[in-house]
Amino acid sequence: MEHEETGSADYVVIKAKSSGCQVFGLTRGQDTKLHHSEKLDKGEVLIVQFTEHTSGIKVRGKALVMTKHGVVDTEE
Repeated sequence: MEHEETGSADYVVIKAKSSGCQVFGLTRGQDTKLHHSEKLDKGEVLIVQFTEHTSGIKVRGKALVMTKHGVVDTEE
């Protein structure tokens, strides 16, 4: 995935299948740390992208995670 400076970084879409689904952004660098979190209610959609500061995304709860590589259902 490209950095946001290019304007063409890939997006990840996360759709909550139940209330209380949590999404965490994880930092780049030697020490991976949590830098942002969101709580989603059932049916809410969060569109995110990897940036120069974000190297990972953690999803806790029931959700569909959609990328250009396919769809992941956290319940499977």
